[in-house]
Amino acid sequence: MKDAKLFLVSAPSGAGKSSLIDAALVKANKSDLPLELSISYTTRIPRKGESNAKDYFFISNEDFLGKKDSNFFLECAEVHGNLYGTSIDFVESKLSSGINLILEIDVQGFRQIDDLSVNNESIFILPPSMHSLEERIRNRGDEDLKAIDLRLKNAKDELVHASEYKHIIINDYFDKAAKELFNIISQNESLNESNDEEVQKFLAQLLSY
Repeated sequence: MKDAKLFLVSAPSGAGKSSLIDAALVKANKSDLPLELSISYTTRIPRKGESNAKDYFFISNEDFLGKKDSNFFLECAEVHGNLYGTSIDFVESKLSSGINLILEIDVQGFRQIDDLSVNNESIFILPPSMHSLEERIRNRGDEDLKAIDLRLKNAKDELVHASEYKHIIINDYFDKAAKELFNIISQNESLNESNDEEVQKFLAQLLSY
């Protein structure tokens, strides 16, 4: 039996990361692969349909800062004006129980964990184009113009760090990208067909936009 692993998955806002992760979770369930999505702590206000302890642990700024000071978090960062953090105990309890864990994380959090030499597989999701990325961010419909501009800026800043990740997936065709993600998680990376040189050329094109 393979040891449970921590998978760090990052992508700029609007690249389709959450949908790909959902697809991987469904396939893992059908394949009897123990896999869960880590639940983070955040100071963000819940969106419509979100619930505490299912989507996030929603806490106050004061509580968050108190936990940070007590070394409660494996990583924590401010993203789009809100605080997010991952509990050390949550991660350790899942992995020790044999459950593979996906951590949907931004570049700041990834770099914190990577600096700690925590055993992980890091995966960065690229959008099919910068135009599609901008379109998806602007069409979210739940944020004002200032928030949209911030997400666009952060998205472009995050792409610069994609090459720091062990795996890069281009989300140009959803089914293909979902298959690549699951192959990495199920440790069947040899089944992936992506060419590293082509991926790097594609990333360079995105960064030149």
